[in-house]
Amino acid sequence: MILSEQEINRRQIREQLIQSGIDPYPSDTFEVNVTTKDIHENYEKQKTDYKAISIAGRLMSRRIMGSASFAELQDSTGRIQIYLRRDDLCSGEDKSHYNVVFKKMMDIGDIIGIKGYVFTTEVGEISIHVNELTLLTKSLKPLPIVKEAKDEDGNMKTYDAFTDPEMRYRQRYVDLIVNPEVRETFVKRTQLVNSMRNFLAEKGYLEVETPILQPLYGGAAARPFKTHHNTLDMTLYLRIANELYLKRLIVGGYDGVFEFSKDFRNEGMSRFHNPEFTQVELYVAYKDYEWMMELTEAMVEKVAIDLHGTTKVQVGENVIDFQRPWKRYTMFEAIEHFTGIDISEMGEDELRETAKKLDIPTDKSMGKAKLIDEIFGEKCEGQLIQPTFITEYPVEMSPLAKKHKTKPGLVERFEAVANGKEICNAFSELNDPIDQRKRFEEQLELGKRGDDEAMVLDEDFLRALEYGMPPTAGLGVGIDRLSMMMTNSKSIQDVLFFPQMKPERKVQALTESQYEDLGVAKDLIQILQKLGMLTKEQFAEAKDSKLFNDVCGTRKKLKLKDVKNPALEDVQGWIEKASV
Repeated sequence: MILSEQEINRRQIREQLIQSGIDPYPSDTFEVNVTTKDIHENYEKQKTDYKAISIAGRLMSRRIMGSASFAELQDSTGRIQIYLRRDDLCSGEDKSHYNVVFKKMMDIGDIIGIKGYVFTTEVGEISIHVNELTLLTKSLKPLPIVKEAKDEDGNMKTYDAFTDPEMRYRQRYVDLIVNPEVRETFVKRTQLVNSMRNFLAEKGYLEVETPILQPLYGGAAARPFKTHHNTLDMTLYLRIANELYLKRLIVGGYDGVFEFSKDFRNEGMSRFHNPEFTQVELYVAYKDYEWMMELTEAMVEKVAIDLHGTTKVQVGENVIDFQRPWKRYTMFEAIEHFTGIDISEMGEDELRETAKKLDIPTDKSMGKAKLIDEIFGEKCEGQLIQPTFITEYPVEMSPLAKKHKTKPGLVERFEAVANGKEICNAFSELNDPIDQRKRFEEQLELGKRGDDEAMVLDEDFLRALEYGMPPTAGLGVGIDRLSMMMTNSKSIQDVLFFPQMKPERKVQALTESQYEDLGVAKDLIQILQKLGMLTKEQFAEAKDSKLFNDVCGTRKKLKLKDVKNPALEDVQGWIEKASV
Protein backbone atom coordinates (compact mmCIF):
# COMPACT_ATOMS: atom_id res chain seq x y z
CA MET A 1 0.00 0.00 0.00
CA ILE A 2 1.40 3.39 -1.03
CA LEU A 3 0.96 6.03 1.68
CA SER A 4 1.49 9.76 1.43
CA GLU A 5 3.31 11.73 4.11
CA GLN A 6 0.00 12.88 5.59
CA GLU A 7 -1.36 9.33 5.69
CA ILE A 8 1.76 8.10 7.47
CA ASN A 9 1.50 10.97 9.96
CA ARG A 10 -2.17 10.24 10.72
CA ARG A 11 -1.42 6.59 11.36
CA GLN A 12 1.29 7.62 13.79
CA ILE A 13 -1.15 9.93 15.58
CA ARG A 14 -3.63 7.06 15.81
CA GLU A 15 -1.03 5.01 17.67
CA GLN A 16 -0.18 7.95 19.93
CA LEU A 17 -3.88 8.37 20.83
CA ILE A 18 -4.15 4.70 21.76
CA GLN A 19 -0.97 4.84 23.83
CA SER A 20 -2.28 7.89 25.71
CA GLY A 21 -5.50 6.05 26.58
CA ILE A 22 -7.78 7.73 24.00
CA ASP A 23 -9.80 5.37 21.80
CA PRO A 24 -9.76 6.88 18.27
CA TYR A 25 -12.92 4.86 17.44
CA PRO A 26 -15.04 4.79 20.64
CA SER A 27 -18.17 2.63 20.62
CA ASP A 28 -20.23 4.59 23.16
CA THR A 29 -23.39 6.34 21.96
CA PHE A 30 -23.00 10.07 21.48
CA GLU A 31 -26.38 11.70 21.94
CA VAL A 32 -27.20 14.39 19.35
CA ASN A 33 -30.03 16.82 20.15
CA VAL A 34 -29.68 19.40 17.36
CA THR A 35 -28.48 19.87 13.77
CA THR A 36 -26.62 22.73 12.13
CA LYS A 37 -29.67 23.46 9.98
CA ASP A 38 -31.90 23.67 13.05
CA ILE A 39 -29.49 26.12 14.70
CA HIS A 40 -29.20 28.38 11.66
CA GLU A 41 -32.96 28.45 11.05
CA ASN A 42 -34.28 28.74 14.61
CA TYR A 43 -31.65 30.13 17.01
CA GLU A 44 -32.58 33.79 16.51
CA LYS A 45 -36.27 32.98 17.12
CA GLN A 46 -35.80 31.00 20.35
CA LYS A 47 -32.32 31.49 21.82
CA THR A 48 -33.13 29.84 25.15
CA ASP A 49 -33.53 26.45 23.42
CA TYR A 50 -29.83 26.37 22.53
CA LYS A 51 -28.14 26.76 25.94
CA ALA A 52 -27.21 23.07 26.22
CA ILE A 53 -26.68 21.50 22.83
CA SER A 54 -24.97 18.29 21.77
CA ILE A 55 -23.96 17.87 18.14
CA ALA A 56 -21.61 15.68 16.09
CA GLY A 57 -20.01 16.01 12.68
CA ARG A 58 -16.82 16.28 10.69
CA LEU A 59 -14.08 18.83 11.38
CA MET A 60 -13.73 20.81 8.14
CA SER A 61 -11.40 23.68 9.03
CA ARG A 62 -9.39 25.09 11.96
CA ARG A 63 -7.94 28.49 12.89
CA ILE A 64 -5.77 27.98 15.98
CA MET A 65 -4.92 31.19 17.88
CA GLY A 66 -2.97 30.17 20.96
CA SER A 67 -5.31 29.44 23.86
CA ALA A 68 -8.45 29.82 21.70
CA SER A 69 -9.46 28.53 18.29
CA PHE A 70 -12.20 28.71 15.71
CA ALA A 71 -13.15 25.67 13.64
CA GLU A 72 -15.92 24.52 11.34
CA LEU A 73 -18.10 21.47 11.94
CA GLN A 74 -20.16 19.78 9.21
CA ASP A 75 -23.07 17.42 9.87
CA SER A 76 -25.57 15.93 7.41
CA THR A 77 -27.52 19.20 7.21
CA GLY A 78 -24.79 21.81 6.80
CA ARG A 79 -21.89 23.60 8.49
CA ILE A 80 -21.46 25.80 11.53
CA GLN A 81 -18.58 27.65 13.19
CA ILE A 82 -17.41 26.42 16.59
CA TYR A 83 -15.34 28.28 19.19
CA LEU A 84 -12.98 26.51 21.58
CA ARG A 85 -11.12 27.94 24.60
CA ARG A 86 -8.39 26.00 26.37
CA ASP A 87 -9.68 26.82 29.86
CA ASP A 88 -13.23 25.72 29.00
CA LEU A 89 -12.07 22.34 27.70
CA CYS A 90 -9.48 21.86 30.47
CA SER A 91 -10.82 23.21 33.76
CA GLY A 92 -7.93 21.82 35.86
CA GLU A 93 -4.16 22.15 35.65
CA ASP A 94 -3.84 19.57 32.87
CA LYS A 95 -4.29 21.44 29.57
CA SER A 96 -3.27 18.54 27.32
CA HIS A 97 -6.76 17.90 25.95
CA TYR A 98 -6.54 21.25 24.16
CA ASN A 99 -2.78 21.73 23.75
CA VAL A 100 -2.04 18.19 22.59
CA VAL A 101 -5.22 16.34 21.58
CA PHE A 102 -7.05 19.15 19.78
CA LYS A 103 -4.08 21.13 18.44
CA LYS A 104 -1.74 18.28 17.51
CA MET A 105 -3.75 15.07 17.22
CA MET A 106 -6.91 16.19 15.46
CA ASP A 107 -6.99 16.73 11.71
CA ILE A 108 -9.35 18.03 9.06
CA GLY A 109 -11.80 15.20 8.34
CA ASP A 110 -11.90 13.80 11.90
CA ILE A 111 -15.41 13.18 13.27
CA ILE A 112 -16.00 14.85 16.62
CA GLY A 113 -18.79 15.32 19.14
CA ILE A 114 -19.18 18.61 20.99
CA LYS A 115 -21.34 19.98 23.77
CA GLY A 116 -21.86 23.64 24.59
CA TYR A 117 -24.14 26.53 23.79
CA VAL A 118 -24.97 28.67 20.76
CA PHE A 119 -24.01 32.35 20.60
CA THR A 120 -23.48 35.10 18.06
CA THR A 121 -19.96 36.45 17.49
CA GLU A 122 -19.13 40.14 17.35
CA VAL A 123 -19.31 40.02 13.55
CA GLY A 124 -22.78 38.45 13.71
CA GLU A 125 -21.97 34.79 12.90
CA ILE A 126 -23.99 32.14 14.69
CA SER A 127 -21.50 29.80 16.38
CA ILE A 128 -21.20 27.14 19.08
CA HIS A 129 -19.15 27.78 22.21
CA VAL A 130 -17.63 24.38 23.02
CA ASN A 131 -17.46 23.12 26.62
CA GLU A 132 -16.79 19.45 25.83
CA LEU A 133 -14.94 17.91 22.88
CA THR A 134 -14.84 14.18 22.05
CA LEU A 135 -12.98 12.47 19.23
CA LEU A 136 -15.43 9.99 17.66
CA THR A 137 -13.48 8.84 14.57
CA LYS A 138 -9.89 9.46 13.52
CA SER A 139 -9.63 10.04 9.77
CA LEU A 140 -6.58 8.37 8.22
CA LYS A 141 -6.88 9.95 4.76
CA PRO A 142 -6.78 13.72 4.19
CA LEU A 143 -9.78 15.31 2.50
CA PRO A 144 -9.35 17.39 -0.65
CA ILE A 145 -9.61 20.92 0.67
CA VAL A 146 -12.27 22.97 -1.10
CA LYS A 147 -11.58 26.66 -0.51
CA GLU A 148 -14.17 29.40 -0.72
CA ALA A 149 -13.53 33.13 -0.91
CA LYS A 150 -15.34 36.27 -2.01
CA ASP A 151 -14.58 37.61 -5.47
CA GLU A 152 -14.34 41.29 -6.47
CA ASP A 153 -18.15 41.56 -6.51
CA GLY A 154 -18.51 40.11 -3.03
CA ASN A 155 -19.86 36.74 -4.26
CA MET A 156 -18.59 33.47 -2.81
CA LYS A 157 -16.35 31.59 -5.25
CA THR A 158 -15.09 28.02 -4.90
CA TYR A 159 -11.41 27.21 -5.45
CA ASP A 160 -9.65 23.82 -5.69
CA ALA A 161 -13.02 22.03 -5.90
CA PHE A 162 -13.19 18.25 -5.98
CA THR A 163 -14.46 18.13 -9.57
CA ASP A 164 -12.67 15.30 -11.41
CA PRO A 165 -15.56 13.00 -12.50
CA GLU A 166 -13.39 9.87 -12.33
CA MET A 167 -12.57 10.60 -8.68
CA ARG A 168 -16.04 11.85 -7.76
CA TYR A 169 -17.90 8.79 -9.07
CA ARG A 170 -15.32 6.29 -7.80
CA GLN A 171 -15.02 7.92 -4.37
CA ARG A 172 -18.59 9.12 -3.92
CA TYR A 173 -18.11 9.20 -0.14
CA VAL A 174 -15.50 11.96 -0.56
CA ASP A 175 -17.69 13.75 -3.12
CA LEU A 176 -20.58 13.83 -0.62
CA ILE A 177 -18.35 15.21 2.14
CA VAL A 178 -16.79 18.09 0.23
CA ASN A 179 -19.56 18.96 -2.27
CA PRO A 180 -22.79 19.67 -0.35
CA GLU A 181 -24.77 20.29 -3.56
CA VAL A 182 -24.20 16.63 -4.48
CA ARG A 183 -25.97 15.53 -1.30
CA GLU A 184 -28.88 17.76 -2.26
CA THR A 185 -29.15 16.06 -5.68
CA PHE A 186 -29.70 12.69 -4.01
CA VAL A 187 -32.16 14.16 -1.51
CA LYS A 188 -34.18 15.40 -4.48
CA ARG A 189 -33.98 11.98 -6.13
CA THR A 190 -35.49 10.38 -3.03
CA GLN A 191 -38.19 13.07 -2.94
CA LEU A 192 -38.96 12.28 -6.59
CA VAL A 193 -39.43 8.57 -5.87
CA ASN A 194 -41.56 9.32 -2.80
CA SER A 195 -43.72 11.73 -4.80
CA MET A 196 -44.42 9.06 -7.44
CA ARG A 197 -44.92 6.32 -4.85
CA ASN A 198 -47.45 8.44 -2.92
CA PHE A 199 -49.24 9.44 -6.12
CA LEU A 200 -49.74 5.79 -7.14
CA ALA A 201 -50.51 4.49 -3.64
CA GLU A 202 -53.18 7.15 -3.12
CA LYS A 203 -54.95 5.80 -6.20
CA GLY A 204 -55.16 2.41 -4.53
CA TYR A 205 -52.55 0.60 -6.62
CA LEU A 206 -50.53 -2.12 -4.89
CA GLU A 207 -46.73 -1.86 -4.68
CA VAL A 208 -45.22 -5.30 -5.28
CA GLU A 209 -41.89 -7.10 -5.80
CA THR A 210 -41.03 -9.46 -8.64
CA PRO A 211 -37.95 -11.64 -9.32
CA ILE A 212 -34.64 -10.09 -10.31
CA LEU A 213 -33.17 -13.47 -11.28
CA GLN A 214 -35.31 -14.86 -14.10
CA PRO A 215 -35.12 -18.10 -16.12
CA LEU A 216 -36.14 -16.08 -19.21
CA TYR A 217 -35.51 -12.38 -19.76
CA GLY A 218 -38.39 -10.42 -21.28
CA GLY A 219 -40.46 -7.27 -21.31
CA ALA A 220 -38.00 -5.21 -23.38
CA ALA A 221 -35.61 -5.37 -26.33
CA ALA A 222 -32.18 -5.59 -24.69
CA ARG A 223 -29.20 -7.85 -24.07
CA PRO A 224 -29.25 -9.47 -20.62
CA PHE A 225 -26.63 -10.28 -18.02
CA LYS A 226 -26.30 -14.05 -17.64
CA THR A 227 -25.45 -16.09 -14.54
CA HIS A 228 -25.69 -19.68 -13.27
CA HIS A 229 -27.49 -21.12 -10.24
CA ASN A 230 -25.33 -23.95 -8.87
CA THR A 231 -27.95 -25.81 -6.80
CA LEU A 232 -30.59 -25.81 -9.53
CA ASP A 233 -27.90 -26.21 -12.22
CA MET A 234 -29.65 -23.74 -14.49
CA THR A 235 -28.94 -20.54 -16.36
CA LEU A 236 -30.57 -17.40 -14.97
CA TYR A 237 -30.70 -13.81 -16.23
CA LEU A 238 -30.77 -10.48 -14.42
CA ARG A 239 -34.09 -8.94 -15.41
CA ILE A 240 -34.14 -6.38 -18.18
CA ALA A 241 -37.72 -5.41 -17.22
CA ASN A 242 -40.40 -6.60 -14.81
CA GLU A 243 -43.29 -6.21 -17.24
CA LEU A 244 -44.19 -9.86 -17.82
CA TYR A 245 -44.32 -10.66 -14.10
CA LEU A 246 -46.47 -7.63 -13.30
CA LYS A 247 -48.92 -8.58 -16.06
CA ARG A 248 -49.13 -12.07 -14.53
CA LEU A 249 -50.39 -10.32 -11.36
CA ILE A 250 -53.08 -8.52 -13.39
CA VAL A 251 -54.13 -11.96 -14.67
CA GLY A 252 -54.23 -13.06 -11.02
CA GLY A 253 -56.88 -10.47 -10.18
CA TYR A 254 -55.18 -7.25 -9.06
CA ASP A 255 -56.61 -4.13 -10.71
CA GLY A 256 -53.45 -2.05 -10.35
CA VAL A 257 -49.85 -2.97 -9.46
CA PHE A 258 -46.56 -1.07 -9.58
CA GLU A 259 -42.92 -1.73 -8.73
CA PHE A 260 -39.83 0.45 -8.34
CA SER A 261 -37.28 -1.96 -9.74
CA LYS A 262 -33.58 -2.31 -10.39
CA ASP A 263 -33.16 -3.59 -13.94
CA PHE A 264 -30.01 -4.58 -15.82
CA ARG A 265 -29.10 -4.36 -19.49
CA ASN A 266 -25.80 -5.55 -20.90
CA GLU A 267 -25.39 -2.66 -23.29
CA GLY A 268 -23.15 0.33 -24.00
CA MET A 269 -22.49 3.02 -21.40
CA SER A 270 -22.84 6.76 -21.86
CA ARG A 271 -23.89 9.79 -19.89
CA PHE A 272 -27.49 8.60 -20.43
CA HIS A 273 -26.96 4.86 -19.91
CA ASN A 274 -25.80 2.74 -16.98
CA PRO A 275 -26.00 -1.08 -17.07
CA GLU A 276 -27.89 -1.03 -13.75
CA PHE A 277 -30.81 1.38 -13.67
CA THR A 278 -34.07 2.09 -11.86
CA GLN A 279 -37.54 2.35 -13.28
CA VAL A 280 -41.10 2.24 -12.03
CA GLU A 281 -43.56 0.09 -13.95
CA LEU A 282 -47.32 0.40 -13.50
CA TYR A 283 -50.16 -1.78 -14.84
CA VAL A 284 -53.84 -0.89 -14.43
CA ALA A 285 -56.72 -3.12 -15.57
CA TYR A 286 -59.63 -1.87 -17.68
CA LYS A 287 -57.66 1.16 -18.96
CA ASP A 288 -55.95 2.06 -22.26
CA TYR A 289 -52.98 4.12 -23.39
CA GLU A 290 -55.02 7.32 -23.77
CA TRP A 291 -55.97 7.10 -20.09
CA MET A 292 -52.34 6.34 -19.19
CA MET A 293 -51.12 9.47 -21.00
CA GLU A 294 -53.30 11.61 -18.74
CA LEU A 295 -52.05 9.82 -15.63
CA THR A 296 -48.42 10.28 -16.75
CA GLU A 297 -48.88 14.02 -17.29
CA ALA A 298 -50.47 14.39 -13.88
CA MET A 299 -47.81 12.35 -12.07
CA VAL A 300 -44.78 14.07 -13.60
CA GLU A 301 -46.38 17.50 -13.15
CA LYS A 302 -46.85 16.65 -9.45
CA VAL A 303 -43.19 15.55 -9.17
CA ALA A 304 -42.01 18.91 -10.55
CA ILE A 305 -44.21 20.84 -8.13
CA ASP A 306 -43.21 18.68 -5.14
CA LEU A 307 -39.50 19.19 -5.88
CA HIS A 308 -39.46 22.79 -7.11
CA GLY A 309 -42.78 24.39 -6.20
CA THR A 310 -43.43 25.01 -9.90
CA THR A 311 -43.92 23.06 -13.13
CA LYS A 312 -40.98 24.90 -14.73
CA VAL A 313 -37.59 23.24 -14.31
CA GLN A 314 -34.19 24.49 -15.48
CA VAL A 315 -32.42 21.76 -17.48
CA GLY A 316 -29.13 22.96 -18.93
CA GLU A 317 -29.90 25.94 -21.15
CA ASN A 318 -33.60 25.05 -21.39
CA VAL A 319 -36.53 25.71 -19.11
CA ILE A 320 -38.80 22.66 -19.31
CA ASP A 321 -42.45 23.22 -18.39
CA PHE A 322 -44.12 20.00 -17.23
CA GLN A 323 -47.56 21.62 -16.91
CA ARG A 324 -50.39 19.67 -18.53
CA PRO A 325 -51.40 19.13 -21.31
CA TRP A 326 -48.28 18.03 -23.22
CA LYS A 327 -47.85 18.25 -27.00
CA ARG A 328 -48.61 15.08 -29.02
CA TYR A 329 -47.26 13.69 -32.32
CA THR A 330 -47.77 10.28 -33.87
CA MET A 331 -44.49 8.54 -34.71
CA PHE A 332 -44.96 9.12 -38.45
CA GLU A 333 -46.06 12.75 -37.92
CA ALA A 334 -42.89 13.45 -35.92
CA ILE A 335 -40.61 11.95 -38.57
CA GLU A 336 -42.36 13.87 -41.38
CA HIS A 337 -42.31 17.08 -39.30
CA PHE A 338 -38.54 16.95 -38.71
CA THR A 339 -37.35 15.32 -41.98
CA GLY A 340 -40.03 16.27 -44.50
CA ILE A 341 -40.35 12.57 -45.44
CA ASP A 342 -43.51 10.47 -45.07
CA ILE A 343 -42.39 6.92 -44.24
CA SER A 344 -45.82 5.60 -43.20
CA GLU A 345 -46.20 3.36 -46.29
CA MET A 346 -42.56 2.29 -46.68
CA GLY A 347 -41.32 -1.30 -46.54
CA GLU A 348 -37.98 -2.48 -45.17
CA ASP A 349 -35.91 -1.85 -48.30
CA GLU A 350 -37.32 1.63 -48.81
CA LEU A 351 -36.75 2.47 -45.14
CA ARG A 352 -33.14 1.34 -45.43
CA GLU A 353 -32.65 3.56 -48.48
CA THR A 354 -34.29 6.50 -46.65
CA ALA A 355 -31.98 6.02 -43.67
CA LYS A 356 -29.01 6.06 -46.05
CA LYS A 357 -30.20 9.35 -47.60
CA LEU A 358 -30.47 10.81 -44.09
CA ASP A 359 -26.90 9.66 -43.27
CA ILE A 360 -28.14 7.25 -40.62
CA PRO A 361 -25.96 4.12 -40.26
CA THR A 362 -27.74 0.76 -40.53
CA ASP A 363 -26.80 -2.92 -40.68
CA LYS A 364 -28.35 -6.06 -42.17
CA SER A 365 -29.73 -7.28 -38.83
CA MET A 366 -32.09 -4.30 -38.61
CA GLY A 367 -35.68 -5.05 -39.48
CA LYS A 368 -38.43 -2.54 -40.23
CA ALA A 369 -38.94 -1.66 -36.56
CA LYS A 370 -35.26 -0.96 -35.88
CA LEU A 371 -34.95 1.18 -39.02
CA ILE A 372 -37.92 3.34 -38.04
CA ASP A 373 -36.56 3.63 -34.50
CA GLU A 374 -33.14 4.71 -35.80
CA ILE A 375 -34.66 7.38 -38.06
CA PHE A 376 -36.75 8.76 -35.20
CA GLY A 377 -33.87 8.64 -32.73
CA GLU A 378 -31.42 10.38 -35.04
CA LYS A 379 -33.67 13.04 -36.57
CA CYS A 380 -36.51 13.71 -34.12
CA GLU A 381 -35.89 12.80 -30.49
CA GLY A 382 -33.13 15.35 -29.83
CA GLN A 383 -35.34 18.20 -31.07
CA LEU A 384 -38.21 17.49 -28.66
CA ILE A 385 -37.35 19.83 -25.78
CA GLN A 386 -40.70 20.49 -24.12
CA PRO A 387 -42.55 17.35 -22.84
CA THR A 388 -44.08 15.61 -25.86
CA PHE A 389 -45.97 12.34 -26.34
CA ILE A 390 -45.02 10.28 -29.40
CA THR A 391 -47.93 7.93 -30.18
CA GLU A 392 -49.14 5.22 -32.56
CA TYR A 393 -46.01 3.18 -33.23
CA PRO A 394 -45.72 0.61 -36.04
CA VAL A 395 -46.67 -2.88 -34.85
CA GLU A 396 -43.18 -4.20 -35.71
CA MET A 397 -41.69 -1.89 -33.04
CA SER A 398 -43.95 -3.03 -30.21
CA PRO A 399 -44.20 -6.81 -29.65
CA LEU A 400 -46.14 -6.40 -26.38
CA ALA A 401 -48.59 -3.65 -27.39
CA LYS A 402 -52.19 -4.00 -28.53
CA LYS A 403 -53.06 -3.21 -32.16
CA HIS A 404 -54.66 0.18 -32.75
CA LYS A 405 -58.48 0.22 -32.66
CA THR A 406 -58.86 1.93 -36.06
CA LYS A 407 -55.42 2.18 -37.74
CA PRO A 408 -54.08 -1.05 -39.29
CA GLY A 409 -50.35 -1.68 -38.83
CA LEU A 410 -50.10 0.52 -35.74
CA VAL A 411 -50.27 -0.15 -32.00
CA GLU A 412 -51.62 1.82 -29.06
CA ARG A 413 -48.32 2.97 -27.64
CA PHE A 414 -46.69 6.20 -26.51
CA GLU A 415 -43.33 7.45 -25.32
CA ALA A 416 -42.85 10.73 -23.49
CA VAL A 417 -39.80 12.73 -24.54
CA ALA A 418 -38.41 15.84 -22.83
CA ASN A 419 -35.13 17.72 -23.28
CA GLY A 420 -34.41 15.40 -26.22
CA LYS A 421 -34.57 12.16 -24.22
CA GLU A 422 -37.18 9.48 -23.60
CA ILE A 423 -38.48 9.46 -20.02
CA CYS A 424 -41.21 6.83 -20.27
CA ASN A 425 -42.78 4.13 -22.45
CA ALA A 426 -46.36 2.86 -22.30
CA PHE A 427 -49.06 1.04 -24.21
CA SER A 428 -52.40 -0.66 -24.17
CA GLU A 429 -51.14 -4.13 -23.30
CA LEU A 430 -51.56 -6.96 -25.78
CA ASN A 431 -53.83 -9.54 -24.11
CA ASP A 432 -54.62 -11.80 -27.11
CA PRO A 433 -52.43 -14.90 -26.47
CA ILE A 434 -52.57 -16.03 -30.15
CA ASP A 435 -51.42 -12.64 -31.42
CA GLN A 436 -48.78 -12.47 -28.67
CA ARG A 437 -47.34 -15.86 -29.65
CA LYS A 438 -47.11 -14.75 -33.27
CA ARG A 439 -45.25 -11.56 -32.25
CA PHE A 440 -42.80 -13.55 -30.11
CA GLU A 441 -42.13 -15.86 -33.08
CA GLU A 442 -41.39 -12.84 -35.26
CA GLN A 443 -38.89 -11.69 -32.63
CA LEU A 444 -37.23 -15.12 -32.75
CA GLU A 445 -36.72 -14.68 -36.50
CA LEU A 446 -35.05 -11.29 -35.90
CA GLY A 447 -32.78 -13.00 -33.38
CA LYS A 448 -31.74 -15.51 -36.04
CA ARG A 449 -30.79 -12.59 -38.28
CA GLY A 450 -28.35 -11.37 -35.64
CA ASP A 451 -30.50 -8.96 -33.58
CA ASP A 452 -29.14 -9.69 -30.09
CA GLU A 453 -31.81 -7.44 -28.52
CA ALA A 454 -34.76 -9.39 -29.93
CA MET A 455 -37.22 -10.81 -27.38
CA VAL A 456 -37.41 -14.48 -26.48
CA LEU A 457 -40.57 -16.61 -26.38
CA ASP A 458 -41.95 -17.00 -22.83
CA GLU A 459 -44.30 -20.00 -22.70
CA ASP A 460 -45.38 -19.40 -19.10
CA PHE A 461 -46.38 -15.82 -19.89
CA LEU A 462 -48.40 -17.04 -22.87
CA ARG A 463 -50.07 -19.61 -20.60
CA ALA A 464 -51.00 -16.78 -18.20
CA LEU A 465 -52.57 -14.82 -21.07
CA GLU A 466 -54.56 -17.90 -22.07
CA TYR A 467 -56.26 -17.78 -18.66
CA GLY A 468 -57.35 -14.26 -19.59
CA MET A 469 -55.87 -10.82 -18.85
CA PRO A 470 -58.35 -7.92 -18.77
CA PRO A 471 -57.77 -4.88 -21.00
CA THR A 472 -54.78 -3.23 -19.34
CA ALA A 473 -52.67 -0.09 -19.67
CA GLY A 474 -48.97 -0.30 -18.78
CA LEU A 475 -46.30 2.33 -18.10
CA GLY A 476 -42.55 2.34 -17.48
CA VAL A 477 -40.76 5.49 -16.27
CA GLY A 478 -36.97 5.75 -16.09
CA ILE A 479 -36.20 7.12 -12.64
CA ASP A 480 -32.57 7.93 -13.48
CA ARG A 481 -33.45 9.93 -16.62
CA LEU A 482 -36.25 11.80 -14.84
CA SER A 483 -33.92 12.51 -11.90
CA MET A 484 -31.36 14.00 -14.31
CA MET A 485 -33.97 16.46 -15.56
CA MET A 486 -35.43 17.29 -12.17
CA THR A 487 -31.97 18.00 -10.68
CA ASN A 488 -30.41 19.63 -13.77
CA SER A 489 -27.69 16.96 -13.93
CA LYS A 490 -25.65 16.50 -17.10
CA SER A 491 -24.85 12.82 -16.67
CA ILE A 492 -26.67 9.76 -15.35
CA GLN A 493 -23.59 9.17 -13.18
CA ASP A 494 -24.51 12.35 -11.29
CA VAL A 495 -27.79 10.83 -10.04
CA LEU A 496 -26.42 7.37 -9.18
CA PHE A 497 -24.59 7.04 -5.88
CA PHE A 498 -22.25 4.38 -7.26
CA PRO A 499 -22.29 4.26 -11.10
CA GLN A 500 -20.57 1.41 -12.90
CA MET A 501 -16.88 2.17 -13.50
CA LYS A 502 -13.94 0.52 -15.19
CA PRO A 503 -11.63 -1.32 -12.75
CA GLU A 504 -9.45 1.10 -10.83
CA ARG A 505 -5.90 1.12 -12.11
CA LYS A 506 -3.50 -0.04 -9.41
CA VAL A 507 -0.59 2.32 -8.81
CA GLN A 508 2.77 0.55 -8.84
CA ALA A 509 5.36 2.37 -6.73
CA LEU A 510 8.87 2.78 -8.12
CA THR A 511 11.53 0.49 -6.73
CA GLU A 512 14.84 1.86 -5.49
CA SER A 513 16.57 0.82 -8.73
CA GLN A 514 13.85 2.53 -10.81
CA TYR A 515 14.42 5.80 -8.92
CA GLU A 516 18.12 5.47 -9.70
CA ASP A 517 17.30 4.78 -13.38
CA LEU A 518 15.67 8.24 -13.46
CA GLY A 519 18.93 9.71 -12.16
CA VAL A 520 17.79 10.18 -8.54
CA ALA A 521 20.61 9.98 -5.99
CA LYS A 522 20.06 7.17 -3.49
CA ASP A 523 19.89 9.44 -0.45
CA LEU A 524 17.14 11.58 -2.09
CA ILE A 525 14.73 8.65 -2.54
CA GLN A 526 13.28 8.90 0.99
CA ILE A 527 12.60 12.62 0.44
CA LEU A 528 10.74 11.97 -2.81
CA GLN A 529 8.71 9.20 -1.14
CA LYS A 530 7.80 11.63 1.65
CA LEU A 531 6.59 14.05 -1.03
CA GLY A 532 4.42 11.33 -2.56
CA MET A 533 6.51 11.09 -5.76
CA LEU A 534 5.96 7.36 -6.11
CA THR A 535 5.35 6.68 -9.81
CA LYS A 536 6.92 7.47 -13.16
CA GLU A 537 3.68 9.22 -14.20
CA GLN A 538 3.95 11.61 -11.24
CA PHE A 539 7.47 12.58 -12.26
CA ALA A 540 6.41 13.08 -15.88
CA GLU A 541 3.59 15.46 -14.83
CA ALA A 542 5.66 17.38 -12.24
CA LYS A 543 6.74 21.03 -12.59
CA ASP A 544 10.52 21.18 -12.36
CA SER A 545 10.83 24.32 -10.22
CA LYS A 546 8.15 23.23 -7.76
CA LEU A 547 9.60 19.76 -7.34
CA PHE A 548 13.08 21.26 -6.88
CA ASN A 549 11.83 23.60 -4.15
CA ASP A 550 9.82 20.82 -2.47
CA VAL A 551 12.82 18.48 -2.31
CA CYS A 552 15.09 21.18 -0.90
CA GLY A 553 12.48 22.27 1.63
CA THR A 554 11.78 18.72 2.80
CA ARG A 555 15.51 18.00 3.20
CA LYS A 556 15.76 21.04 5.45
CA LYS A 557 12.58 20.13 7.37
CA LEU A 558 13.87 16.60 8.04
CA LYS A 559 17.26 18.04 9.05
CA LEU A 560 19.16 15.75 6.67
CA LYS A 561 22.42 17.68 6.86
CA ASP A 562 24.41 14.89 5.22
CA VAL A 563 22.14 14.81 2.18
CA LYS A 564 23.06 17.13 -0.68
CA ASN A 565 20.34 19.14 -2.44
CA PRO A 566 19.89 18.33 -6.13
CA ALA A 567 20.50 20.99 -8.76
CA LEU A 568 17.54 22.25 -10.78
CA GLU A 569 19.12 20.59 -13.80
CA ASP A 570 19.06 17.25 -11.94
CA VAL A 571 15.32 17.58 -11.32
CA GLN A 572 14.73 18.50 -14.96
CA GLY A 573 16.63 15.34 -15.91
CA TRP A 574 14.36 13.14 -13.71
CA ILE A 575 11.28 14.60 -15.38
CA GLU A 576 12.73 14.24 -18.88
CA LYS A 577 13.60 10.55 -18.36
CA ALA A 578 10.18 9.83 -16.84
CA SER A 579 8.50 11.39 -19.87
CA VAL A 580 10.17 9.07 -22.37
